[in-house]
Amino acid sequence: MASMGLSMDEQKAVERFRKEVVDPSQTKLVVLDFWAEWCGPCKALTPVLEKVCAEYADKGVVLKKVNVDEERFIASQFQVQSIPTVYAMFQGQPVADLTPARTESQLKGALDQILQQVPVQAGAADGQPGAEGQQAPDLDQLVAMGEQVLADGDAERAAAVFTQLAQMAPDKAEVHSGLIRALVAAGQADAAREAYDALPQELKDHALVQQAHSALELAGPQVDTAELDGLRKAAADNPADVEAQIALAEGAFAAGERDEAAEVLLRAIQAGGEEGSPQAKETLLKIFEAVGMEDPWVSAQRRKLSLLLFG
Repeated sequence: MASMGLSMDEQKAVERFRKEVVDPSQTKLVVLDFWAEWCGPCKALTPVLEKVCAEYADKGVVLKKVNVDEERFIASQFQVQSIPTVYAMFQGQPVADLTPARTESQLKGALDQILQQVPVQAGAADGQPGAEGQQAPDLDQLVAMGEQVLADGDAERAAAVFTQLAQMAPDKAEVHSGLIRALVAAGQADAAREAYDALPQELKDHALVQQAHSALELAGPQVDTAELDGLRKAAADNPADVEAQIALAEGAFAAGERDEAAEVLLRAIQAGGEEGSPQAKETLLKIFEAVGMEDPWVSAQRRKLSLLLFG
């Protein structure tokens, strides 16, 4: 975390965090727990975290707790939206989201997996680099973590993960693709557009970033239930109006109803005769690109499209 442009209190918070979390994480795996006194689930999780981290201490695992009421600035930097939120930190970067791990067995399983991926030096003193030097954690593993968080539906947390990764690996297309898509999914289209616009042209030309840009192009203003119902009525009243069908599909996709969006476009394509509707096909392909051509949902919809066009 940079300290330039921060208030005195914020600079002190950054220094505390650096001393208590970032420095130890240079050689240890730091389990970072965001909590508050008033949080019931936090109090239930605390004994589990303390017990497991104590058992894993000889493997290089340490527990650090951040009270979100006392360290609001630090919590905001990690875009903490709910508590408890728990990250595994190594060399100053989040390497895993441990929030879903609420039992001893789940937490131990997650830690075992992480410890196989990062070079934690169990015998080194806290905050002191070991003799073997500092090997960076596997970026592919971190990206996979962010993608899994996004696939699980927690777009806010995924955006936080990819924001950290973008600072860690600013030249990686997969990181920026994940960040843009996560911001779009979180309803932060303006922030996603800023992230895209700030990229150099060589990254914008990358296929993964172009996929994210497709998601951004489809992300209009957030569609509420009343607006979506209005689009549905307009499409139902004018079944031959391709533009009305496309408007419904785009609105449904923006509202997270991608099954409905695909069904509407497939019907419009089918109604377009042997060649199908070019406009509806183009919109459906944009949705495919936005979701990802390798996604199982896209594969299923592509099979439906092939059956329509080729029998």
